[in-house]
Amino acid sequence: MLVLALGVTSPAYASQDGEVTLKLIETSDVHGCYFSYDFISMKPRKGGLACVSSFVKEQRKHYGDGVVLMDNGDILQGQPIAYYYNYIDTTSVHVTSAMLNYMKYDVGTMGNHDVETGHAVYDRWVKQCAFPVLGANIVDNKTGEPYLTPYKIIEREGVKIAVLGMITPAIPSWLPEQLWNGLHFEDMEDCARKWVKIIKEKENPDVLVGLFHAGPEGNKLDNVVENGSGDVAKNVPGFDVVFMGHDHVRRCEKIVNVAGDSVLLIDPANAAKYVSDVTVKVTKAGGKLVRKSVEGALVDVSRYAADEDFMQEFAGQYQATIDFVSRKIGRIEETITTKDAYFGPSAFIDLLHQLQLDITGADISFCAPLSFSAEIKKGDIYMSDMFNLYKYENLLYTMKLTGKEIKDFLEMSYALWTNQMKSPDDHLMLFNEEDKGFGRFKNPSFNFDSAAGIIYTVDVTKPQGEKIKIERMANGEPFDMNKTYQVAVNSYRGNGGGDLLTKGAGIPKTELAKRIVYSTDKDLRFYLMKRIEEVKVLDPKPLNQWKFIPGDWTVPASKRDYDILFGEKKAVE
Repeated sequence: MLVLALGVTSPAYASQDGEVTLKLIETSDVHGCYFSYDFISMKPRKGGLACVSSFVKEQRKHYGDGVVLMDNGDILQGQPIAYYYNYIDTTSVHVTSAMLNYMKYDVGTMGNHDVETGHAVYDRWVKQCAFPVLGANIVDNKTGEPYLTPYKIIEREGVKIAVLGMITPAIPSWLPEQLWNGLHFEDMEDCARKWVKIIKEKENPDVLVGLFHAGPEGNKLDNVVENGSGDVAKNVPGFDVVFMGHDHVRRCEKIVNVAGDSVLLIDPANAAKYVSDVTVKVTKAGGKLVRKSVEGALVDVSRYAADEDFMQEFAGQYQATIDFVSRKIGRIEETITTKDAYFGPSAFIDLLHQLQLDITGADISFCAPLSFSAEIKKGDIYMSDMFNLYKYENLLYTMKLTGKEIKDFLEMSYALWTNQMKSPDDHLMLFNEEDKGFGRFKNPSFNFDSAAGIIYTVDVTKPQGEKIKIERMANGEPFDMNKTYQVAVNSYRGNGGGDLLTKGAGIPKTELAKRIVYSTDKDLRFYLMKRIEEVKVLDPKPLNQWKFIPGDWTVPASKRDYDILFGEKKAVE
């Protein structure tokens, strides 16, 4: 059902009786892609809200007031323009609320990366939006009531539409509590049952819409269903369409719920390249609903030119962001890339390790490549490079871990990352036969943590539990499995993200917060920027504190697997 909107139908009728055609349009996981320009690479890109604006204008010409425009969260993070209006220019109207108001959005939700910006940012943004930002399952601890508006009633051409908004409840698995202080997140299915009952009894809508920042998979994270949209659509009767997000996977399909009714599930994925375009036709007689149809399509809005009026309206914000990312902050003597990080110590990752150790004074650092193939080229470093060097707005923690927990953490990390080689011809990396969302990797590379501060080997012929041999501390002192060490980790990992501390190190989720002895108040990217400004010239080198063994197997395998991952030959070392 992945199709382009190639035609249009007749306009909506303006009467209580007869057929009314509604157009429900969803953006989701925009991640700062407001313009058709990438402020990190400083190059044009396809899609963005500017192109969405062109599509929406076209739809409004045909359907008038029958168009309902929705955003499904994760819009406040990803590109430097979002960061700039989150944390640098905090006095102007936030560029995102200004844009969504300009485009006349009817309703929105929050995503986990919106929560990641912290109360000061998302509370300001919500207040500045001229439409309700929904969150039925985001609950205020003090009142026991939803922190945000739970649902919105939209009336168009005599048709009453109810939109229920929810977020993935797995927020505590990724984000420190200081970012969502005073809140908790209810299970989506339980919350939907409660509010659908209320909506039906109080509102009696003609159309019930779910706007859920979660995918359909039903997978559990720390015993919480992360992606519950499919479960809600199937198990809570009443929904006509469930708009999804969060998992960045385009979907458009119908399922049958437990009552035997059809429900449309639709997800436009990320970066505002596609939008969900749902056509709802409602027929009424005597003011009562007699017939209803729902059809969905995913529209490639990157084929639309950017809306010139939109570009003119936000020219000032565009230029302010260009000025921000163009600021020179230092130089780097050699090109560094995360591509090297999968095959051994790399200058890119070890620069982050060294920074984490310097900031915290910790004994050991854990760090993973947050971007699959990020690169900082030799020469001048600009603010835009900081978003390549560190992708997310993570805080930095210092945590207390025993030597055994450190080893077990690394055992799981390398098991996610490396194959157990049976012969010299095997893959070193743990691959899928095809790309299932992480390149050829079986698991996401942002969970491939290595360590600094200890000297260790990774025997890829061994199974998990036997791969890691820690020889000593990097300063020459013995490593003690029973000793408690201070370990630097980012806040995603420290809150249990990736399960390396819980399933790997065996620390109960409820104990993680007790292990934190220090947290920065600003994100790691800020400290990276400050460090580069202080030293002026970076000359990062691999720390060479770990290696794969046996080398006669792993060195040739590294070259083969590098070519598979990146389509290029790995330099002979």
